[in-house]
Amino acid sequence: MKRFTLLLFAVWAMCCTTMAQTFTDSNLPIVLVDTDNDQTIPDEPKVWADMKIIYRGEGERNYLNDQNTDDYLDFDSRIKIEIRGSSSQELPKKQYGFTTYTIDGSDKDNVSLLDMPKENDWILSGIAYDSSLIRDYLCYELSRQLGNYAPRTRYCELILNGSYNGLYILMEKIKADDNRVDIDQIEESAATQPDLSGGYITQADRADDDPLAWSMSTNTGQNVDYVHVVPKPEDATNTQTSYIESVFIQLASTSRNQNSDKADGYPSLIDIPSFIDFMLINELSSNSDTYQYSTYFHKDKMGKLRAGPIWDLNLTFDNDLRFWGLDRSKPDIWQFDNGDNVGSKFWLDLYEDDTYRCYLSKRWNELTTPDQPLNETRLNTRIDEIVAKISEATIREEARWGTIVDHDQHITQIKDFLSERITWMTTELGDYSACAAVTTPPLVITKIHYNPEDQDPVESKELEFIEILNNGSTTVDLTGVYFGGTGLVYQFAESTLAAGATTTLASNASIYEQKYGSAADDQYYRSLSNGGQRIQLLDAYGNTIDEVIYSDEGDWPDADGSGYYLELSDPNSDNNVASNWIRTKDVDFVPLSTGEKKSSDKVLLYPNPSTGSIHVQAQEDISELHITNLNGQVVFMMQPHSPSATLTLTALQPGVYFVHVRTATNQSVTKMLTN
Repeated sequence: MKRFTLLLFAVWAMCCTTMAQTFTDSNLPIVLVDTDNDQTIPDEPKVWADMKIIYRGEGERNYLNDQNTDDYLDFDSRIKIEIRGSSSQELPKKQYGFTTYTIDGSDKDNVSLLDMPKENDWILSGIAYDSSLIRDYLCYELSRQLGNYAPRTRYCELILNGSYNGLYILMEKIKADDNRVDIDQIEESAATQPDLSGGYITQADRADDDPLAWSMSTNTGQNVDYVHVVPKPEDATNTQTSYIESVFIQLASTSRNQNSDKADGYPSLIDIPSFIDFMLINELSSNSDTYQYSTYFHKDKMGKLRAGPIWDLNLTFDNDLRFWGLDRSKPDIWQFDNGDNVGSKFWLDLYEDDTYRCYLSKRWNELTTPDQPLNETRLNTRIDEIVAKISEATIREEARWGTIVDHDQHITQIKDFLSERITWMTTELGDYSACAAVTTPPLVITKIHYNPEDQDPVESKELEFIEILNNGSTTVDLTGVYFGGTGLVYQFAESTLAAGATTTLASNASIYEQKYGSAADDQYYRSLSNGGQRIQLLDAYGNTIDEVIYSDEGDWPDADGSGYYLELSDPNSDNNVASNWIRTKDVDFVPLSTGEKKSSDKVLLYPNPSTGSIHVQAQEDISELHITNLNGQVVFMMQPHSPSATLTLTALQPGVYFVHVRTATNQSVTKMLTN
């Protein structure tokens, strides 16, 4: 998105010197782009080109004369390419976005470039306004080390239409994808829940080329603009815009009121760990643009709002557009409380909430200890490694564009800034004793059915389930407990789990019930990975309760589409050790002719059909009663703890539902019609 147009700064202090040089080989991958008929690459539309990437492998030297040797080509096909960026478009050295196509140009082609996961949308970053050449690269790497998605990056050198064009970073474009921002994109037709709840990618940025979705107030009385990324701005309906805006409005309200309640406060709305990590990377680097520009958020269907991925961190570590009189990246200020920064006020409000700030301080102090990613010594070591990697290309970059002058000085500047910044942040964040030793409930993931055997007439993924055990001696409050990360979505509503009891979450509650003859407790969203993944069970504040990283390889039992599921042999054992799991034979799915399970004659339900209320009668106390719709979604739940209950159903739309009744010795499901 081109955010604004600049007059070319008359004395671009680090203007190109265009020194002729002979380029023959590099320790970095070499990218060759030749546009059709040597056409100049425009802002838009994209133009056709041939692209090759010469890459012999990690640690090997790459030679320009290998451009016709297939064994040394990482990529050789057609692309469409355009200039990208905003103010950087006015610089002599351009940045590019490109799409990969099949060799005949007939279709977009998802490909792996330099060992990055397959996709078709890519960026060649020219590292604008950063004479150190490392700021973006370092920050993206740090974010990934903290466990978050950030665009993957590879340094390379670019030959454009036969001429050496300098050092670039080949990197991923932010988009919805299983290997990038892992959300399911919202359907264009989504207008009601649960489909309306996601997935979204939203960006705080200038609304120039893309239409404004909404604005929010800042702590300086100004506004920050928000635009859609997913859905596409031109496809977003008013209903979808209103929904995702309402999530941000709730965040603003709960953070302003310092409501940290796990049931209805900001912890129920946002994934706190992602917000904290987003703030720490942007504050460590003192990013001049963060919170107001290039600030991304994403939200999956029925999931929490998550901050990130981080993006565009070139104006960081004491670097700013000083030739325009700007000097905002300082070591002793918070960017969320900076008069020059007009980010949404909820960032400052979160910081000023005691609970959030405690967890922010705790995470910071953990990450700056020895051997952790944000430790000063480790940071300096990694900076030296990156500098060494690009050292020879840095010389060619200076010869080509004249924008570096003294690279050692730029690196020293970053290190000096880091030292001062880390000390200042540690002092400012202060004590975190209130959240230093959090007690989490004794919940254990005990069953994982990640790739059921195909059983007609349902798809394999509809047969998945997860079982969680309360392995303690007292009842556990499940309110706000949720799955962290991306790819698997569920958050417990206000509920409890008795000592020694289990709760089962299915990918399709209705199918689960037909198959196993008992009701799943609820239904999660998305699905489990067939190849293995991390399942994180977190409390409402992001503290880890349990975590399992299962796999379909190595020592893990064979439960990959083989008619088995994983079961923990002893709930007191370490469930991250493969040998502590066994495979248990799954039952066959036998579809019911009516699509329902016959109700036990021990439970009566009347009148049926119902016009407003219905009475349930059992022969013993009903411990739990809930109603699901045809999609398996729970629309009503209660715990009568008596043999009878009368339900008022006026809030339900007319249609078909299933009434699930559980007693100490019996479970039943009865089909119910409402008029």
